[in-house]
Amino acid sequence: MNQKEIAAGKNTALIGYFTIVGSLIALTMNNEPKNAFARFHIRQAFGIHLLYHALAIGMSYANISIVSLLLFIGYLMLWGFGFWQAIKGKTDPLPFVGRYFQKWFTFVQ
Repeated sequence: MNQKEIAAGKNTALIGYFTIVGSLIALTMNNEPKNAFARFHIRQAFGIHLLYHALAIGMSYANISIVSLLLFIGYLMLWGFGFWQAIKGKTDPLPFVGRYFQKWFTFVQ
């Protein structure tokens, strides 16, 4: 990826990190023209949001507040790492789950 492609996709990539709705908006923004940098970060952001919401729904039935707090802290840490990577113009996958998000969310073109 060259600097021109990174600069062109940076706004779309950053929008993807603002809630799951932001990921869906970024997904449509990246329809035409397709940008590899934005695609990478949309997959990461969509995965973070989807994983958090799925686990949060599951934890709401368990009713364990400390685990819910730890889940939220983990979510914020992953979100911050991904957002910071997008700002810096890098494509380092998220710790533990980033490589899986790239495999699972191949529909993000």
